[in-house]
Amino acid sequence: MPLSETENGFSGGEGGGEADAIVQTCVLGSFSERGETTALISSLPEVHGDLGPRESTTERFLVIMNRYQEQPHLLDPHLEWMLNMILDFIRSEKSPPSLVHLCFKFLYVICKVRGYKIFMQLFPHEVADVQPVLDLMSRQDPSDSETWETRYMLLLWLSMTCLIPFDLSRLDGHLESDGGKAREPIMDRILAIAKSYLVVSDSARNAASVLVSKFVTRPDVKQKRLGDFLDWNLATISQTNDQSLRNIVVLDGALQSLAKLFKHGKRDDLLQYAPAVLQCLEKKHLSESSEAMLRKLGVKLTQRLGLTFLKPRLAAWRYQRGNRSLAANLSMSQSAADSTGATSEVETKEQEEDYDIPEEVETVIEHLLLGLKDKETIVRWSAAKGIGRVTGRLPKELADEVVGSVLDCFSFQETDNAWHGGCLALAELGRRGLLLPSRLTDVVPLIIKSLIYEEKRGACSVGSNVRDAACYVCWSFARAYEPKELKPFVTQIASSVFNNMTLSCVYIAGFPEYTKSMIDHLVAMKINHWDGMIRELATKALHNLTPQVPDYMAATVLPQLLKMAVGIDLHGRHGAIQACGQITHALYKVGLQTNRTVVDMISPECVDALKNIHQMLHDRKQYRGFGGELMRPAICSLIEKLSLSKMPFKNDPIITGWQWIIDDTIKTLHLVSSGAKDGIMAALVSALSALCEEYYQASPGQADPQMQDALVSQYTEGLNNPQMLTRCGSALALGCLPKFMIHGKLKQIIEGLRQLCAETQKEGTFTEARRDAITSVAHVKAGACAEGSPDSTLCSANVDEVYGTLLSSMVDYTTDSRGDVGAWVREAAMTSLKDVTMLVASSAPEILSADMVKCMMCCLAQQSAEKIDRYRAHAGTIFLHLLHSTDPVVPHIPHREELLGIFPIETTTTLNWNAPSHAFKYIAQLLGLFEYQYHTLLGLTVSVGGITESTVHFSSQSLFDHLKLIQSDSAALGQFGETLLRIFRDNLHNDRVSVSFLKMLNQILANSCFEIFTMQENHPFCVDLLALCKEFKKSKDISKLRACISVLCGLIQFQGEVRKKVLSQLLLLLCHSFPVIRKTTASQMYEMLLTYDDVVDPEVLDDAMTLLSDTNWESDLATVRPHRNQLCDWLGVPRPQPVTKVTI
Repeated sequence: MPLSETENGFSGGEGGGEADAIVQTCVLGSFSERGETTALISSLPEVHGDLGPRESTTERFLVIMNRYQEQPHLLDPHLEWMLNMILDFIRSEKSPPSLVHLCFKFLYVICKVRGYKIFMQLFPHEVADVQPVLDLMSRQDPSDSETWETRYMLLLWLSMTCLIPFDLSRLDGHLESDGGKAREPIMDRILAIAKSYLVVSDSARNAASVLVSKFVTRPDVKQKRLGDFLDWNLATISQTNDQSLRNIVVLDGALQSLAKLFKHGKRDDLLQYAPAVLQCLEKKHLSESSEAMLRKLGVKLTQRLGLTFLKPRLAAWRYQRGNRSLAANLSMSQSAADSTGATSEVETKEQEEDYDIPEEVETVIEHLLLGLKDKETIVRWSAAKGIGRVTGRLPKELADEVVGSVLDCFSFQETDNAWHGGCLALAELGRRGLLLPSRLTDVVPLIIKSLIYEEKRGACSVGSNVRDAACYVCWSFARAYEPKELKPFVTQIASSVFNNMTLSCVYIAGFPEYTKSMIDHLVAMKINHWDGMIRELATKALHNLTPQVPDYMAATVLPQLLKMAVGIDLHGRHGAIQACGQITHALYKVGLQTNRTVVDMISPECVDALKNIHQMLHDRKQYRGFGGELMRPAICSLIEKLSLSKMPFKNDPIITGWQWIIDDTIKTLHLVSSGAKDGIMAALVSALSALCEEYYQASPGQADPQMQDALVSQYTEGLNNPQMLTRCGSALALGCLPKFMIHGKLKQIIEGLRQLCAETQKEGTFTEARRDAITSVAHVKAGACAEGSPDSTLCSANVDEVYGTLLSSMVDYTTDSRGDVGAWVREAAMTSLKDVTMLVASSAPEILSADMVKCMMCCLAQQSAEKIDRYRAHAGTIFLHLLHSTDPVVPHIPHREELLGIFPIETTTTLNWNAPSHAFKYIAQLLGLFEYQYHTLLGLTVSVGGITESTVHFSSQSLFDHLKLIQSDSAALGQFGETLLRIFRDNLHNDRVSVSFLKMLNQILANSCFEIFTMQENHPFCVDLLALCKEFKKSKDISKLRACISVLCGLIQFQGEVRKKVLSQLLLLLCHSFPVIRKTTASQMYEMLLTYDDVVDPEVLDDAMTLLSDTNWESDLATVRPHRNQLCDWLGVPRPQPVTKVTI
C-alpha cells in the first residue's frame, strides 16, 4: 500500500545553533486493497462451510479493515460496492444460514471501522425492503452467541427501513391470513422486536436503541405508540435495580433508548413526557450506582431532558468567534473580528424577553454539575458536554450562574475528579462562546492552578488528567477568542503550560519571557516534590538554566534554596541541598568563561550558608533514620559539586566534617534500606573523589601525607570489616582515589583487594564486596609503566598479581538463595580485564605475557558460551572488543587470524549475543581452535546440558554441526574426545558441570558422534569414560545418577570387553538402594535393547525385554534381585556378589 511521508523541519537560527527538528508521519493515502477485498468477499460462498478457511478469510479481512481505524474516511468511496456484493449473497435464496451469518459478520467489521452512523445510511431502505428485513430479523435467535453480528446489523438495517415516508399500516394489507388467523401489524412487530432486543446482553442492545430512536419518532408511530412505549420504559426503569447483571443490562437498554429518543425526537412531541421521565430518574438515584455506564447514561439522558425543557434557540449573548481554525483565528484581521463581534446588549435583552425557564432546568443543571465530580472520566465528559449544551439555551444571567457553579469545582477541598470535570466544562463553555471575556479574569487563575495540579496519594500522585484537561482548556480558548481578548493572559498561561515541561525544555527557557517563570516553578513546585526522581531532574534542570540568568540564580534563587536546605520539610531539604550544589557548579562554569571565581558571583552570606549546611544537619541529628537516607546522598552531592567548583575551603574545619560524613556513611551502610544503598554508595564515591582532588593536595600532584596514610589505611582495614556493605564501600573508595593519593600505596591497596577476593571466594561469602573489589582493581588510578615502581604504577613486577586476581574471579560460581550470585563477580571481572588490558596495551604492552593474554581470551570464550544470556552477551562483546581493537592493539591473542575470519569486524555490531540462535553458531567454531577448545567446550557443556529450551536447542545444534565436520578426521575427533575427558576429569566433583556434562554426553552418544570409535574394540575413549562414570555409583544425587544411567546405555554401542563392563554397571544399578534409580535403569535398558539388538542373544532377547518391562523394580531388593540375576545370566555377565558388612 502506498504510504505518504511528510517531513517538516525548522532551523533553530541562522547560525545553526539549534538542531533541525524533523517530524515524520506515515499516513495511508488511499484504500489500495480493493482487489484483495473483492477476492475475499467473493470467496465467502466457498469458505463458509469449512472452519479453517472461514477463520483465515475473516482474519485477513479484519487485518485489512483495521488498518483504516484512524482514517476511516478512506473507505467511503468503496463502502457501497462492498455492501452491495455482500447483500447479493444475503438476498439470494440459495444462500444457507451459515453464509448469511458470515456475510453479516463482514458487514459488522466494516461498520465497526467506519462507524454505524455513516454506514447504516448506505443500507437500501425502500418499501420493498421492509418486509424481507423484518422477516429475517424475526427468524433470529437472540440467545445464539455466535450470530450476534447478524442481529446487530439487521437492527441497523431495520432502523433505516423505518424512514420510508408512508404510513406503515399501508404495508399490512389484509391482516387475516389464509387460515383465518389474524396477523400482527408491522408497527407492532417492529416495536416488539425493539423491546425484546433492548434487554439482551450483547451489542444488539445498542442497535435496538437506534431502532427505537428512528421508529418511535415516526409521525404515525408516535401518535399511536409513543406514550405506551415511554410508559413501558419508565416502568422497566422503576422496577429494576443495579444489583444483578441481568438488571444492569435491562437498565442500560432502557436508558440508551430514552437518551437516543430524546436526542432525535421533536421537542413538541416529547415535552409533555419530559417531567415524568426526569422524576423517574430522580427516584432512581443513578448517580449513586456502582456502574459507570449507568451513571453516564443517566447524565446523558438528563442533559437531553434539559434541552427538551428549553427552547431550541441559539443564545444571542454568546461570544461570536470568527473561525474554528486556530491559525485562522490568530491571523484574522481586526476588521473581520469587529464584524463578528458580540451582539449588542439592547438586541440581546430584546431577544430574551418572554423567555420563561421551567423549574425542572434547575434540577437538570444540579445533576450535571454533580456529574462533573464523578469518579469516571466518561461520566464527567458527558456532564461537561451537557453543561455546554444546556447553558447555550439559557439567558445570560442564568448562564453566568452556571459558570459560577462550575468555578466552584476548583476548590482545594474538592477531589481531582472535580478539578478534571471543571476543566472539561470550561473547555466546552469556551469552545461554544458561552464563557464571556469578562469572566476570563476569574477563570485564568484557576486554569493556571490546574496546569500545575498534583496531589499525593500514598506512594504515587494524581493530577495528570487535570493537567491534560487544563491544556485542553487553553487550546479551546485559543480557538474561541480573538487575540486581543487573550493578550493580557498569554504570557501567564504560556509560562504555566511550559512549566509542565521544564525538566526537558531548556530550549524554551532561552526565551526571556519564560526563563524566570520556569526557574520559579522549579523552586516552588519541583524541588520539594514527593518523587525523588522529579527532585533530581529538577536540580539538573536548574543547573542547565543557570547560564541563561546567572545573576538571578546567584542573587535570588540560591538564597531561597539555602533557606529550604535547612528547613523542616524533608523532601524540600533534600531537593534544595542538591540544587544548591548544582547551581554553584553551574555558576563556576559560567565564571570560567568570564574569568571570575564562584565566590565573586555569590554573596559571602551564601558562601557561609553553603559551608554550614552539613554542620546544621549534624547538630540537628538529621543524618539518622529514614531522613538520613535522603540527607546523606544529598550532602555527598553537595560536597562533590562544591569541590568541583573549587570553593575556598582548604584547611577549613568543614573539610574534616565532610570527610567524617563520608566515612560514617561507609561504616553505617548496613543500616540503610536496600533500595537506597546503591544511590548512597554512588554519591559518596563521587564526593570522595572530588574532595580528595581539590583539598588533599599539599602541592600540585603531591598528596597530603597525613591524609593519604589515614585514608588508605582506613579503607584497607575496612575491607576486613564484618559488615558486607562496609567492605563494599571501602573497596569502592579505594578505587576512586586520585592518582596522587595512590602514589606509594599501590601495593597495599592491591594486596588488600586481592585478599578480599581470594578469602571470600573460598568461603563463598561477601559476594557483593568481592564484586566491588574486582571493580576497584581496574579503577585504581595507577597507570602502567614497564619499569615503574610496583608501589605506584602497574608494572612488570605486579601485573601478574593483578591479572591473577581478575582471572581467578572469572571462575566464581558462588550460589545462594538468590541464585548464581557469582555471575556479578564474573561480570565485574570481565569489565575490569578489558579496562586493565586496554590500559596496559596502550602504555606498556611489553608487560603483557602470551600466557596472560591466552588465559584471558580463553576465559572470555568460556563465558561467551555459557547459558545466561546477559553474561554471555557481556563476555562476547568484550571478546570482540579486544580482538578488533586497533588503538591500542592487544598483543599475543592466540589464533588471531582465524578469529578474525570467524568474527569479522561487522560482527561487533551485527552479532546478537543475547539470541542463542545467533550466538552459538559463531561460538561453536572456536572448538576448531586448539587453544580455545577446552574452555569453549566447558562453556558449551552447561548450555547444552541446561534446562532453557532455546539455549539447549541452539547450543546442541551448533555442537553437533561441529562434530559432523570432524567425523571423518580421526585425529580431530580424538583430540575432541581427549578434551571431553579432560573436562569430565577436572569437574568430576563439581555438580554444576558434571550433571550438565553427562546430559551433553548422552546427546553426543545418542547422535552417534563417535561412530568411528565404536569400530575399534575397547577404544581408550570408552574405557576412560566408563572409569570416570564409575565414580558416581556411590552418589546420592538422583539427577546425577539418572544422567549417568543414560550415558552408560549410550556406551553400550562400543565393542569389546568394555561392553560387558558397561552391562555390569547397569545391572548393579538395577539393585540400587533407591527404587526410582532401579526403575529408571530398567526403563533405559529396555530402550537400549530396542536400539542395540546385538547386545543380547536373539533367543533370549524377548525374554529379557519382557522381564525388564513387567517387573516392578520399585519392590524391595529381595524381590528384584532374582530378576536381576536372571538378566545377568541372559546377558552373559557374572552375577554381582553381595558384600557382607564387617562389624568390628
